[in-house]
Amino acid sequence: MTGVRISLAALALFLLLSTALAQRQRDPLTAPEIDQLRDTAVEPDLRLKLYVTFARARLVALEQARSDPKTTDRGQVTHDHLQDFLDVYDELNDNIDTYVGRKADLRKVLKTVIEGDTEFQAKLRALRDDASARKEETGQYEFLLSNALDALDSSVQDHRELLTQQEEAAKHKKPAKH
Repeated sequence: MTGVRISLAALALFLLLSTALAQRQRDPLTAPEIDQLRDTAVEPDLRLKLYVTFARARLVALEQARSDPKTTDRGQVTHDHLQDFLDVYDELNDNIDTYVGRKADLRKVLKTVIEGDTEFQAKLRALRDDASARKEETGQYEFLLSNALDALDSSVQDHRELLTQQEEAAKHKKPAKH
């Protein structure tokens, strides 16, 4: 009889953890966004621009939620929106790495990405410096915000270096003969 109770308790714990993990592993992209990305899989310029647009939308949603007086638990809401932004931004960087591995010319779209980087940094720094945020609220997202800023700072540098490398490579590339 005790073995049955232990097994039931273990099963209940497993189900609880599985549900919690499934909720944490949710995709930050909507079904229409996923469809748009699928349609641009072989077009780096379009695909990367979409990721910049989606990342921007996550920060706009964050700002709207924070300014909405009806928002309850602003700390958790901010955390969730930051996580969505960071997930989309990580996907942007993963896609850049993939296209670089395929020797794609990203010079044009990298300028858009770098502009987005600068905008994102400014918005996240403004969030970090928000004097109206209470300490208990910021405690819920402070670590994630710090990680997001670190990721952006590193990526801005990487994106600029990649643009410089690709521009240099393009200067030394021999024109194709017809």
